[in-house]
Formats: sequence, C-alpha cells, structure tokens
Amino acid sequence: MGQVEWAYDLAQRLLEEPLPRRWAHTQGVGKRAETLGPILGAEADTLTAAAYLHDIGYAPDLVDTGFHPLDGARYLRDVHQADETLCRLVAHHSCAVNEALERSLYDALVAEFDQERPELVDALTYCDMTTGPDGQQLDVADRLAEIHSRYGPGHLVTRSITASTPCILASVGAVQSALAARQE
Repeated sequence: MGQVEWAYDLAQRLLEEPLPRRWAHTQGVGKRAETLGPILGAEADTLTAAAYLHDIGYAPDLVDTGFHPLDGARYLRDVHQADETLCRLVAHHSCAVNEALERSLYDALVAEFDQERPELVDALTYCDMTTGPDGQQLDVADRLAEIHSRYGPGHLVTRSITASTPCILASVGAVQSALAARQE
C-alpha cells in the first residue's frame, strides 16, 4: 500500500463515522492536493498524504491538547512512526503557529516539530483554505469568512485565523501563481 492510500484509509477510519463533515472536508482537501502534481513533481504524493491526514487531530480518540495540528502530528509520530515530513506538515498546516500561540502551545509545537519547506506548507495551506467544510472548492476569502462565521467573534479560532490571514493569503497566492506559471 502506498503512502496516499495509507493516509486515506487512516483518515477515513478516524474521521468518517464520528465526524462525517470533517471527513467530507478532508476528502475535498485530498482531491485538491491531487491537482498539484504539476508544481510539486515527486513530492505530490507526500502532499496528498498530508492533505488526507491534516485534520486527524480532531478525531475524538486522538484529542489530547485540543489543538488538532499538534494532536494529529503526535499521533502520526508516536503511534505510526510516520514520515517526518508528514508529521511536520500536519503540525504546521494552515499557519497553525498562530493558534498554538493562542493556546499556549507554541513552545511544544516548535520543540517537537520543525517547520517544513515553504512550498509544501504553502501547498497544504492552499488545499485546506480553498476547500469548504463539506468538501467543496471555495475561494480563500469565502473559506475565511466561513471559519469566522462558524466560530463567531471572540473565539480563539477566529482570533487565530485573523492573525493567520496574511500568511494564508500569501500561501494561496504563491500556489495560484505557480499553477498559472505552469499553464503559460
């Protein structure tokens, strides 16, 4: 079984039944990742696997800190001895550092998981932040608005997404530019 198939199966097992909407989002993020092969080349499978795994930290059986990037990355590292790149991508996806700061988990995040290369982080952020909660493709502005609406003003996720917006927009823009350059 390849890395992508393993990641899909693991995410499905963890998310499909207890969190069907999260599973729908995850499938959409994975499908979006599959379209980035032209700009990622040999690393496309790694990105696609990370896309399927990026939200496993929401699975009720995995919740430890309540910070899904860290909980998911720890599970991958400690239970599955997963590839370090996958763990780093899950830990730092979608500018997670800002939510880590809000949750007083920044030190744990950066001590346990180094940053991954920017082009892979940007690609995963693009996939996540252009996919809605039901797996549909969305414009990044619509996705950010949806997150704000879902959590409401004052929630720590809303504050984190607000702080992360410049990072998210830069990541999405970088991937869109790379895709456009490949089409020229």
